[in-house]
Amino acid sequence: MGRVSQPHVTPNLRRAPVQQRSADRLARILDSCAGLLDETGYEQLTTRAVAERAEVPIGSVYRFFSNKRALVDALALRNLDTYADRIAARLADLPAADWRAAIDAVLDEYLAMKRSVPGFALVDFGPPFPAEGAADDANRRLADRLAVLLAGHLGRRPDEALSRAILVSVEAADALLQLAFRTEPSGDAAIVAETRTLVRSYLAHTLD
Repeated sequence: MGRVSQPHVTPNLRRAPVQQRSADRLARILDSCAGLLDETGYEQLTTRAVAERAEVPIGSVYRFFSNKRALVDALALRNLDTYADRIAARLADLPAADWRAAIDAVLDEYLAMKRSVPGFALVDFGPPFPAEGAADDANRRLADRLAVLLAGHLGRRPDEALSRAILVSVEAADALLQLAFRTEPSGDAAIVAETRTLVRSYLAHTLD
């Protein structure tokens, strides 16, 4: 029997798919959620609308997710996995010594997904509104993943200094890129350029 291709199974699933048909259905549910986020926003999103768009019974959505928050969380984690996969592919074609090119790849892939991936403009690596009383750790998850990828590419350990530098860079870039996309729907080019300069300059003391 062939291996089930699971669409970035996430820890908040009520039940992980064990058959290919179930995995395909889960992928359709997440795809439908992403498309509806672009059309309606998070507040108007409903699990029933997702089920109708995915052409599955509402029970199929609840088989995997307890509510729309869990559904959006799963989409965010799928986005993170997809982004990490794209970064890894880009880094494989770059010389290890050129950390600036690696940072450019990290930024360029984010911008490409922001502009083209359904739902990503509203839900990139975390839901648009943190759960009440919960810390928003989306940027930390992203920074941890990037630290491992960059450390492997550069041939160094993802030690505390590198992890901290990547986290600070992610937080700074997140704030600036939010500004860029508020200013211009496709991302204000001048602010994006300033973001790139800031991140490169800051990381130079750790990576040079």
